[in-house]
Amino acid sequence: MPILRSTFIALSRNSSVRRFSEQSSLGRRMSSRFVAGVEIEAALRTAETLNENGITASLDSLGESVSTADEARRAADTYHQLLDAIQSRRLNANVSVKLTQMGLEIDQALAYDIVAGLVSHAASTRNFVRIDMEGSEHTQTTIDMVRKLHDTNPGTVGIVIQAYLYRSEQDLHTLLNEGIRVRLCKGAYQEPPNIAFASKKDVDENYLKLARILLNSNIFHGLATHDEKIIAATKHFLRERHFDTRRFEFQMLYGIRRDLQKSLVREGYNMRVYIPFGTEWYPYFMRRLAERPANLIFLAKNIFRS
Repeated sequence: MPILRSTFIALSRNSSVRRFSEQSSLGRRMSSRFVAGVEIEAALRTAETLNENGITASLDSLGESVSTADEARRAADTYHQLLDAIQSRRLNANVSVKLTQMGLEIDQALAYDIVAGLVSHAASTRNFVRIDMEGSEHTQTTIDMVRKLHDTNPGTVGIVIQAYLYRSEQDLHTLLNEGIRVRLCKGAYQEPPNIAFASKKDVDENYLKLARILLNSNIFHGLATHDEKIIAATKHFLRERHFDTRRFEFQMLYGIRRDLQKSLVREGYNMRVYIPFGTEWYPYFMRRLAERPANLIFLAKNIFRS
C-alpha cells in the first residue's frame, strides 16, 4: 500500500498525465465520484441536498499554487460568490481555502490581504473560513497567518492540522491556547520520515492522541476521517467521559463512505461533508486515491455502470 500511495502522489504532480486525464471523458467520469462538478451552481445544489439529509457542508473551489496575482484574485472572487450564495440560500455551509491558491507562493502579503478580505466577508455574513493545510514547506506560514487572522476576527477562521507530522501536537497546543478551531486529518502529501510518521499504525495512533486533546478542549472542532476504527475509538472515548456527541463534528469528503455519513447522522453526531468543485480536479482526485487505495477498487467496480 505505501508503494501505491507514493505512486498516486507522484501522479498528482505529473503534468503530462494531468493534461491527458483532464481532456479524457473517462478521467472526468472517474473524478465525478469525488468532485461535485465544475461550476459553483453544482456545488451549491450538492450542499442543499446534504442539508436536506441533516449534513452540513464545506465548499472547496479546487486549485493551488497560482502563478499570478490576478489568478489569486480570481480564485478569491469565487469564494466571495460562495459566501454570498450561502447567505442568500440560507445554506448550512462554510468555505475551505488553500493559501497557495490565494497567492502565497507569489507574495505572502498579497495572500494575507486576499484571505483577510474573505474572512471579513465571512464575519459579515456570520460564516466561517477554514484554511487548508498543504505541504510541510507551508506549515509554519499557514499557522502564523491563521493566528493573525483570528486576532482580527476571532471565531471566523480555523485551520487544518495533519496527524502525520511530528510537530502537530505542539501546534495543537499553540492553537488551542488562542481558541482556534481545528480540523484534524491524517495528511495527504508525501513527507520525509524525519518530519512525519511513515507507518499507518503510527499515524493512526497519533491521530487518536490529537483527537482526544481536541475533544477535551471545549472548542468546537472537526475530526476528518473515514476510518471506522478511529470513529469507533472516538465514540468509546466520548462514552467513557460522558461527553455530549454534539460538541464536535465528524467530517468526510464528498463521495466517500456515504453510508457511514448517514449512519453517523442517524446516531446523533454532527456530520460535515467537504464538497470540492471546479476544473482543477486532477491533483485532488489523485490524492484521494493515495489516501485510501480502496477508492480505486470502488471505481474499478463502478466506472462502467450507468
